[in-house]
Amino acid sequence: MTDILFKNAKLVDPETDKVTTGALIVRGGSIAEILAQDVDLTADAFAAANFSRVVDCERKHLAPGIVDIGVKVCEPGERHKESFGSAGLAAAAGGVTTMVTRPDTDPVIDNPETLEFVIRRAREAAPVHVLPMAALTKGRQGREMTEIGFLLDAGAVAFTDCDQVVTDSKVFARALTYARSLGALVLGHPQDPGLSSGAAATSGKFASLRGLPAVSPMAERMGLDRDIAMVEMTGARYHADQITVARALPPLERAKGNGFDITAGTSIHHLALNALDVSDYRTFFKIKPPLRDEEDRVAIAEAVRTGLIDIISSMHTPQDEESKRLPFEAAASGAVALETLLPAAMRLFHADQIDLPTLWRAMSLNPAKRLGLDSGRLAVGAPADLVLFDPHAPFVMDRATLHSKSRNTPFDGARMQGKVLETFVAGRSVYKRD
Repeated sequence: MTDILFKNAKLVDPETDKVTTGALIVRGGSIAEILAQDVDLTADAFAAANFSRVVDCERKHLAPGIVDIGVKVCEPGERHKESFGSAGLAAAAGGVTTMVTRPDTDPVIDNPETLEFVIRRAREAAPVHVLPMAALTKGRQGREMTEIGFLLDAGAVAFTDCDQVVTDSKVFARALTYARSLGALVLGHPQDPGLSSGAAATSGKFASLRGLPAVSPMAERMGLDRDIAMVEMTGARYHADQITVARALPPLERAKGNGFDITAGTSIHHLALNALDVSDYRTFFKIKPPLRDEEDRVAIAEAVRTGLIDIISSMHTPQDEESKRLPFEAAASGAVALETLLPAAMRLFHADQIDLPTLWRAMSLNPAKRLGLDSGRLAVGAPADLVLFDPHAPFVMDRATLHSKSRNTPFDGARMQGKVLETFVAGRSVYKRD
């Protein structure tokens, strides 16, 4: 383990909701001390401390590493799209110190043997923490629940069928009830599958003019209403993976007000982009759910600011060139975002929509809390999973520079601000910008 002194840092603390100038000491992989700006770091006590490294942050920002729920790594089955090695490098370059991975692989992660393979591969190849989720039903087919207890014992941190909604409410109720008995977290994808099937855009004048098959925002509202009713019936721990429309916010607020164990997330793409971005049919902008109207984007950003929406995720979904070089309607959905999550979030900061502590509460503290992790905090005793970044550094995104095997980013060619300078996992540097 490395003893490190970070000095002249702007410390982003999502727990105290403050950005302060000071210093931070890491010992044995954990945060040992947090020092105020006026502490004399040249004093004899510090001079004799024998730090193996002193990092002069030069008044750049130091924050907890990002905990990213909903990352797709294509092992097993599609390593040509993304491996644990490439995803881990992309995560480190993006300030993500914990990836919470999805089970929608080939084959599906729905049994302890496949889960153990994933854990072993991640431990061997990824420089960041990897926490796998497992499928809620076998094969994600919505007919029979998985062995939730065995999967928990094998290392699953949550259960989800991802974007494959469990349409049989009796099966869903059984799975939620069993998960509740074990204290397991279930992630749902709030969409009415009948209405949203085949959709490539959000319904409205723009989609009609472009001739794209579209889905009403009410599909999300209806899916969330169903899931909330099931949570009320079963008492399960539930997280809505992506809330993207304003019409879904009132039922979410009521459910939280009623004391249900519900949290909600949204994707960085739905916070930084809107439906008009698909105007030239660029398939890198095709994601699931589809990009929403600007009014929805603003409402979702406000819900993050107020805490109604708890978590921001990358929803990193690698797709190869062949699956994207198709007509918009036929192209695969999804975009990579491990490396663009932080600079895309800076758009909200520079637009004065969300401040830095609130962003890090949504990207780090809240996901860590929901999963029962000690990370996501700048506190004595917390793991030294840290990101040093400059929120003002400008650059033009070039997808050829991304570490992911797949480079399907909607931000290719975009002018952005916010660069990760160095990423630390348990006090160990896993990425440093040249």
